[in-house]
Amino acid sequence: MAVSPTTESICRKIHDSRDDEKLITQTLVNLTQPECRQVREAYKKTYGEDLIQLLSNKFDQPPPSTCLMLDPFERDAAAARKALGQNDAVAVDYKALIEILACRKSSHVLLILQAYRAKYGIRLETSIAAVEPPHPYQKILTALTAAHKAHGADVSAHIAKCDARRLYETGIASATAIDEGVVVEIFSKRSIAQLKLTFLSYNRIYGQSYTSFLKNGGFGEFEEAVSVVAKCICSPPRFYAKVLYGCLKGTTIDEGAMVRVMVSRAEVDMNEIQKEFKKKYGIELKNMICEILPHGNLRDFLVALANKTLINS
Repeated sequence: MAVSPTTESICRKIHDSRDDEKLITQTLVNLTQPECRQVREAYKKTYGEDLIQLLSNKFDQPPPSTCLMLDPFERDAAAARKALGQNDAVAVDYKALIEILACRKSSHVLLILQAYRAKYGIRLETSIAAVEPPHPYQKILTALTAAHKAHGADVSAHIAKCDARRLYETGIASATAIDEGVVVEIFSKRSIAQLKLTFLSYNRIYGQSYTSFLKNGGFGEFEEAVSVVAKCICSPPRFYAKVLYGCLKGTTIDEGAMVRVMVSRAEVDMNEIQKEFKKKYGIELKNMICEILPHGNLRDFLVALANKTLINS
């Protein structure tokens, strides 16, 4: 396919200024993510080099804006690999994995699984199962990797009511834990959209959210994992607002998670996330970023993403 004049001009601009990280960041942020991917393809065709690899080699740290040029499922596959601690031998970030698998459409999860296997030569669910020592989150994550199989099924109100009743019954049957087998079965056989309808049905039928029930029950880590999934599926903007606040106000600033969240949601619901952030914490997200992060390309990149979302809303 021929390179358009606009894309050709952007490629030339980046090529002529490839030592200027700030200019490259500004150039890419002003494009949509599909346009960024077109620029990468056109640059390779014109100059014979992969732009991501070129910039990664040129700077001490790859510019955060380079992730805009990745396919979303490839980006998520790499994020999952990092969350599993495979690259840096760090502790497994189970909540990041739940975010990646539960806040995407089931059809997108299928592409993540395919990209992960193609890049790393192993199934994602196998990598999750291999984590030692065993952790209750693994059961939920393994179920979510299977949920993509139902992505083509129509969402059913009847199934949602039945599953809501099963969740309720397994909760009241024990004062110490929910029936893990029932929850895993439901999570592994339903699409993300179907699970969302199930949680909404639970709220309507029983007068409280499923997450409230789990919180009041004072259960263990498995139930905590289920609660994270439910929050993630039912209200992504509220969930991500809390994640971003934790990134900025935790004991250490989680820059990687900030980039992962803001890039993945930039063209999905970032405006709603920013509204939830302001509502809950009384400050604009971009202002908190400026207050906490030091001057530099990362801060400029994240603020530019926040501003772009507000302008386009």
